[in-house]
Amino acid sequence: MDDFALVLNSGSSSLKFAVFSIASATDWPLAARGNLEGIGTAPKMSARDGAGATLPTPTLPAGVRDAGAALEHVFAWLRGSFAGGRLMGVGHRVVHGGPGHKGPAIVTPELLAELRKLVPFAPLHQPYNLAAIEAVARHRPDVPQVACFDTSFHRTLPAVARLLPLPAEVCRGGVERYGFHGLSYEYIASVLPQVAPQIARGRVIVAHLGSGASLCAMRDLHSVATTMGFSALDGLMMGTRCGALDPGALLYLMEVEKLGVDQVADLLYHRSGLLGVSGISPDPQVLLPKEDGDERVRLALALYVRRIVREIGALAAVLGGLDLLVFTAGIGEHNATLRERICRELGWLGIELDADANARNATTISSAASRIVVAVEPTNEEWIAAWRSAECLDIG
Repeated sequence: MDDFALVLNSGSSSLKFAVFSIASATDWPLAARGNLEGIGTAPKMSARDGAGATLPTPTLPAGVRDAGAALEHVFAWLRGSFAGGRLMGVGHRVVHGGPGHKGPAIVTPELLAELRKLVPFAPLHQPYNLAAIEAVARHRPDVPQVACFDTSFHRTLPAVARLLPLPAEVCRGGVERYGFHGLSYEYIASVLPQVAPQIARGRVIVAHLGSGASLCAMRDLHSVATTMGFSALDGLMMGTRCGALDPGALLYLMEVEKLGVDQVADLLYHRSGLLGVSGISPDPQVLLPKEDGDERVRLALALYVRRIVREIGALAAVLGGLDLLVFTAGIGEHNATLRERICRELGWLGIELDADANARNATTISSAASRIVVAVEPTNEEWIAAWRSAECLDIG
């Protein structure tokens, strides 16, 4: 068995993991990908090999209540499934790296202390990311760890794009536009020269459309504008998150409706977006078959598309035009209906889809007559985290 690297993405109730075989300095095939979900309620573990075949996993006890307990089972599974191989390093997706990190960083006590100070910047993500790092340090103190930040890719934003229109004394405390989904965008940027070599370094917008959603405008494969801002709530309408919202609405909810901070946070993160507007589900696949008979569902999907179209138009203006539009993440990669609706509304830019290619989720879905190339490219955040961690640790 080859030596291997592990990538972890820890959330409030799930622990996603990916195992990469270190076959050579340049060959890192995916050996396994899995998820331990239902932490704290009904824990369940699943895994597949690099070809997508289901792998055997244990039945978990009810006592798996946090990242530490979850990792015990992941490490036990690794020992059984990858016997003979050495775990050379662990890379972690960490949502927030603050203003100082333009790339991944080796985990040290000093770095952990720095990242704990950023918990108020990403309260629903950062604590769970750090809990996984701390749990690995307890279980395998001999294994080096690397933090890979979702904010790092956007540190190339120009100063005017990072700035929020607030008093300078407020912004000095770190209140600025950070942007997120950076590991996804970094992966797409890494493969675009192979996907579209003639225009990859031109004016590009990548649409990361999943349960969370954002857009990134790139020039020369670097981020120059993005829709998420200080938090992962900004920008596009998402599955359960509101996206950009009039701050006056929040003041109204707190002053008139007497909602507390925790209630507002729950509303904006968990009860808005497609779920809130439709009243049914955050998943477009569930909503699309229901839209003809339910006006709320129809409006939810129409608003979802409109917000994406509006923000693509805004980013195209910032770029001074558009050469390439790339769809990625779960909805972006697999939902041909929503891609068609978005691109139809962008016809004024010169976008024309090839209906058959779009239905097949082909790599290029624009027609030969389209002035702008439209592509579908699967993202791979785990791979970019593994590769960037290896660079930090000089593995391979």
